[in-house]
Amino acid sequence: MYMNYERLKTFITVAERMSFSEAAKLLFVTQPTITSQVKALEEELNTKLFERTTKKVEMTSSAKVLLKYAREIVQMNESAHKEITQMESDSYGELSMGCSLTIGDYFLPSFLKRFKETYPLIQVQVSIANSHSIGKLIKDQWIDVGLIETPIQDDQLQINPFLEDELVLIAPPGYFLTNEPLSLQQIQQAPMIFREEGSGTRAVVNDYMEQAGLTDNNLNIVQELGSTEAIKAVVESGLGVSFLSKHAIRKEQRLGLLDIYSVHGLEMKRNFYIVHREHHVMKSTTELFLDTLWTIAGNLEKRHMTDPLEKIGTLNS
Repeated sequence: MYMNYERLKTFITVAERMSFSEAAKLLFVTQPTITSQVKALEEELNTKLFERTTKKVEMTSSAKVLLKYAREIVQMNESAHKEITQMESDSYGELSMGCSLTIGDYFLPSFLKRFKETYPLIQVQVSIANSHSIGKLIKDQWIDVGLIETPIQDDQLQINPFLEDELVLIAPPGYFLTNEPLSLQQIQQAPMIFREEGSGTRAVVNDYMEQAGLTDNNLNIVQELGSTEAIKAVVESGLGVSFLSKHAIRKEQRLGLLDIYSVHGLEMKRNFYIVHREHHVMKSTTELFLDTLWTIAGNLEKRHMTDPLEKIGTLNS
């Protein structure tokens, strides 16, 4: 029995999205084409693959068995294609990636500098968005890989930590008239500037605040902004305080515009994460980028540098 490769790819997309219409959008074909390909596959296998109602699509038992093998067939095909391509060419091609805002603004430029020095023929396209948006772009196959600030729970995505970061309380110098660590009560009373819901920074801050017994309801949140730069500008003007990556305010610290304040019993550590599709063979350009990324992150850990950005710079010298 021969199963058409394109029909298998169509079947996998419908099974992962549980929607014929969404599969059509992702594969850039009409919905009748999707329906026709699934029907032809059902006829080949002499079984029904999907139960469709007006409200939802569900896989049959046969579809669940087929999904396992269909993924293996597609992965083997893509692996063979990639290996042959690597044999026939130098390191060139395209890499489409996404970054959450903090990584894109303060970490990615140094990573890309190192990568482009090593692989000048690879063209890189970068989309900047919050962590959850990056996850959706990967699932919808608009980008190959993402660097995000918060783990996403999704069976279609594989997520691995690659670098540690720390979030700190920032305010103008002298905003708090004490050199002692601040109390949680002082944090409750301070006008707080937060990142928007959905951002990695906001998710980490929310988690630590909840562990400390604080929620949005008992914090004095005066603004929610969509970028780190906007938050820094508002905080510099004295309109409030915020929690941001300590690496995002290095310049402002040197210029005396912002300062870091410790909070008693509150230390906000987090990881940055690599995310890509599960059950999917990576493009060779993606693998090369991640190899470079892991090398840099590994060197940072070995040398115990307090400032990853400064360390990355020395790696290029």
